[in-house]
Amino acid sequence: MTLDLGPAATIPVGSFITAGRLLLRPVRPSDAGLFALYAGDRRVAEGTQTIPHPLPPGAAEAWVARVMAQDGPQQAWVMDGSATGLAEVLGVITLKPMDRRQSEISYWVAPAFWNAGFASEGVGALVRANPQKSRTIFAEVFQDNPGSARVLTNCGFEYIGDAESFSVARNARVQTWTYLKKLD
Repeated sequence: MTLDLGPAATIPVGSFITAGRLLLRPVRPSDAGLFALYAGDRRVAEGTQTIPHPLPPGAAEAWVARVMAQDGPQQAWVMDGSATGLAEVLGVITLKPMDRRQSEISYWVAPAFWNAGFASEGVGALVRANPQKSRTIFAEVFQDNPGSARVLTNCGFEYIGDAESFSVARNARVQTWTYLKKLD
């Protein structure tokens, strides 16, 4: 499916968003197996705040069910490369609404697809689509993950400071860099 998004398009929840070599699409039940495989990789889990390692049995299926039921504020899109001969699941991008028309974006890419520009394509397309009609989007990355920081700067985010967040996989607080992107 191809959509002409334009620079200020707004996409409702559950829609498809074109993103270069990939398509951002809604999560579906058949994604759970690849999510478990990829999110079960220590490198992926330790790059996020919320994915535990080891990944408990059923965790991927529970996450898929929760996202599909829209049980909570977080929206999620799968980075799907199948239309261009790539894997059906390359990674995931989430967007969580905050107050005052602000959102927080997070993402992960499976290690087999690192350093190929997929996160930049997906994050950039989601920001342009702005499905939550945000005025500002925030992001936070661990300081030992400069690749994720480059994704944000590639997409026009500005560094605004240091902080720290808890990583479930690491069972520790980790130094972070915080970024923002103003959309109005």
